Amino acid sequence: MKHVIALDVSKGKSTVAIYDGHRQCEFEGVLLHTRGDFERLHERMEEMTKQDGQAPAIVFEATGIYSKPVETFFKDYGYAYCRMNPLEANLQMATMRRNKTDISDAHELAKTHFKMEREITYIQDDYYEQMRALTRYYDEIDEEIILLKSRMHAILQLSFPELEKLITPSSALFLNIVQLYPHPALLQAHSKTMIKNRLKINTRKNLSLVRAEAKAITLLEAAENSYPAIKPTDIRCDQARDYAARIADLLGKKDTLVKQMVELSEGRKEYLVFRSIPGIGDSTACRLIGEIGDIRRFQNAKQLNAYTGIDIMRYQSGNTQYRDRINKRGNKHLRKILYFMVCAMLMAKGKPNHFVDYYYKLKKQPQRKPHKVAIIACINKFLKVTFQLLTRGILYDYESALPAQKS
Repeated sequence: MKHVIALDVSKGKSTVAIYDGHRQCEFEGVLLHTRGDFERLHERMEEMTKQDGQAPAIVFEATGIYSKPVETFFKDYGYAYCRMNPLEANLQMATMRRNKTDISDAHELAKTHFKMEREITYIQDDYYEQMRALTRYYDEIDEEIILLKSRMHAILQLSFPELEKLITPSSALFLNIVQLYPHPALLQAHSKTMIKNRLKINTRKNLSLVRAEAKAITLLEAAENSYPAIKPTDIRCDQARDYAARIADLLGKKDTLVKQMVELSEGRKEYLVFRSIPGIGDSTACRLIGEIGDIRRFQNAKQLNAYTGIDIMRYQSGNTQYRDRINKRGNKHLRKILYFMVCAMLMAKGKPNHFVDYYYKLKKQPQRKPHKVAIIACINKFLKVTFQLLTRGILYDYESALPAQKS
């Protein structure tokens, strides 16, 4: 049998245990995540390969960003490896003894590798890694926008609470008005014509003079009736301006990221399949690719469901039986995208697809399903359908799906 190299990865270093084919420990020690230590490990691995006639088996737990240098090293030198889910590794190494150290974990990983049949980690193309990074960056910006909007809302309730009722808070026009007039006194200091012109100049989208004048009149009327809790010279007015400017910049950055993802994905099978489904735009299609990754690493749709975290968790013991729930152990980012995707499909009534049809079918049954249960059922169907479309390279067609839906 070949050698086994097990690593317990932590920040900046890994604890290494090497076992020979007779299940005897040959080496234990610490591997620093530096070029010198990695090269020395490579030399040792080359010696093992010559001795056994095959490359050693490599196993380690995924520890987020800390295990990435180790993974990159094995990729660069062309070694196959088993990157384990921490929960799976914990269950496989569980014993009656309560003994937990880095070195003991490395030894247990190596010992259990002789007993378990662990799958080699599928190495994805760099395109999927870049899409994942862009998708997560998009999500970070989205979270920051939500936080800034909440802070801006709190200040506007003190300075100009009527503003959010007059204009849609998510619009570019609203953000421009907050930057120009975060307090009603600032509006009252200008004439209707000046306000109209400033709105026209500072709004990027096409805002007609007639509409700009109507908005100016509405704002002046609201300013007359407003009773703010702070003065126009209050520092919080400057805060509101700053928040509005940062939100506008971040929204522009989101658009740039979507364009970047579309440029990377144009002509690729996954992008064309997702865009062929009614209700899925550029942003959702690219983010789905980023979170799902290479579909070829899944053997069937059930594995994709488990990866998403919508596989059923069932509990029954004696006379006790709990209601079925989804596992939620999978990719929470992907679940969020899919949930809001189905909600968007339900609102886009002019673009029929059989996922929406399935939702309304579940709602009309004798025992109609609750909204969220029906949404998860639609996500399950979506993953099954897209798995088949992606593996076969077929674009979605609603008319072709109708006969299968009725049967």
